[in-house]
Amino acid sequence: MLLWDLSLWPIILIIGFSHFIIDGAKLLLQKKKTKRRLFFVDQLLHILVIFGCYFFVLNTVNAINFKVTENQLVLITCLLFLTIPVSIIMKTIFLKWNISELTKNSQSLKDAGKYIGILERILVFIFIIVDHWEAVGFLITAKSVFRFGDLKESKSRQLTEYILIGTLISFGIAILTGITYTLLT
Repeated sequence: MLLWDLSLWPIILIIGFSHFIIDGAKLLLQKKKTKRRLFFVDQLLHILVIFGCYFFVLNTVNAINFKVTENQLVLITCLLFLTIPVSIIMKTIFLKWNISELTKNSQSLKDAGKYIGILERILVFIFIIVDHWEAVGFLITAKSVFRFGDLKESKSRQLTEYILIGTLISFGIAILTGITYTLLT
């Protein structure tokens, strides 16, 4: 019980009671469409309660120095840029073509391509800032191997071009972001 200090038993009660209230509210509010979103809100609230109790135990909010360095700020900005903003850029670029016609028979998960692209860009960025360029090559190779079957089955030159353009733009943006980060830090 918090390093066996029995004087801190109210903390255990606060965490336990808030856990019960947060999870109960989540169960009452969640619908099929909001289940995932409420899960993340639920987890965030649990973390905030734990931080709140931590600050209470330390008796001051200034006990932890939350100072963010310039390098950390650049890192966070780059990582955030590689998520939704680049997805929007990619979507805008592809508005020129009618992609829905190419992918109408696809049995893909909803928004799977968007999330795969985000993960790819973040991985490429991380590989570059830790100076493991060979891992970027491995990632491109792995994606090519996985996509080869899809492209072979579809026999669509336009779909092949769409995937190739998307991959090159996505990787290119991630590489440029990684290089920019290393030059700035």
